[in-house]
Amino acid sequence: MSRLQTTDGLTEEQQDLLKLVKEFVDEQIIPVAQELEHADEYPQKIVDQMKDMGIFGLMIPEEFGGLGESLLTYALCVEEIARGWMPVSGIINTHFIVAYMILKHGTDEQKQRYLPKMATGEIRGAFSMSEPALGSDVAGIKTKAVQGEGDEWTINGQKMWLTNGGSANLVAVLCKTDLGGDTPHKNMSTFLIDKTEGFGETAQGVTVPGKIEKMGYKGVDTTELIFENHKTTTAQLLGGEPGKGFYQMMDGVEVGRVNVASRACGLMMRAFELGVEYSQQRETFGKKIVQHQGILFRIADMAAKVEAGHQLMVKAARLKDKGERNDLEAGIAKYMAAEYCADVVEQSFRIHGGFGYTKEYEIERLYREAPMLLIGEGTAEIQKMIIGKSILKDYPAKG
Repeated sequence: MSRLQTTDGLTEEQQDLLKLVKEFVDEQIIPVAQELEHADEYPQKIVDQMKDMGIFGLMIPEEFGGLGESLLTYALCVEEIARGWMPVSGIINTHFIVAYMILKHGTDEQKQRYLPKMATGEIRGAFSMSEPALGSDVAGIKTKAVQGEGDEWTINGQKMWLTNGGSANLVAVLCKTDLGGDTPHKNMSTFLIDKTEGFGETAQGVTVPGKIEKMGYKGVDTTELIFENHKTTTAQLLGGEPGKGFYQMMDGVEVGRVNVASRACGLMMRAFELGVEYSQQRETFGKKIVQHQGILFRIADMAAKVEAGHQLMVKAARLKDKGERNDLEAGIAKYMAAEYCADVVEQSFRIHGGFGYTKEYEIERLYREAPMLLIGEGTAEIQKMIIGKSILKDYPAKG
């Protein structure tokens, strides 16, 4: 067993679960990932198998039909799944964030309605903050929910970059609600939108235009979401009251950033495995290329980054599991793991030489997938802002 990406202090149950997931990845995902990715085909068979394994309910408590596992356990499972094919981990990431938000912030009625079916995968979640002109500027959202008579609300606007936008049948949507708050953040609310799977008009006033074509991160559907006088009620407000949406979403994004770090760790481990294997097969100048010092140095550098990214992710997950705020640690883990991943993938790509540029070799696919992790759940620049502001709180100016 590799000495890289090991995790101290795991229980026997955690180790058994991770072994099961690893076997699933090696036997069911890696052999078909290339074919599915090149066809941009949704991995329905893999999704169905994950439902049977209970993956969609990993962190949902047992009282709601889930496995009741920790964020750390979930992150380690995601790391393995991303090692097989990173977009598959995206399918469960947004689902998991919505389930987490309902568990932590939802009303009792919302928990009872959604969580049992989310645990089985019957209800699949997506969440939506970003808009076409905003990116990470959450405070500037324009999608608006206006309260009418009694408990009625009407939503209008356009959302962007929904992972699972077509395949999900529940979307947590951040909307602007004019509540008289003294900051934009206090004038936002999260609505739980029920819809059907697929594209076109998927609910009254809710349209999913189609898949956004991407250079990588294929298989999983990424979409827009358009609201045209969509009617909903206060019962669909997360937590049952307006004005708390920004804080609910940020709580979800914190665990989402741990998840992105996990995906980066899995992807770079796969790139590392491919690079090490190829370096011991390819010969130049009469010897295996791994025997050239330049290649050996690359492998050493890759190994160090694979290990460092994993340990940063584990620290951030464990802090959240303790109930402590982990915005700094999650930001560092997401930022560094994504950067390390991009570098490790490129180094493995260079080890493969000209063959790495062909679609026959798996590293070509990883080379197109890694950039998404640099921008998903907040760009590197956003992470640096979060990290910097958190650090200044611990190191205030003296005198």
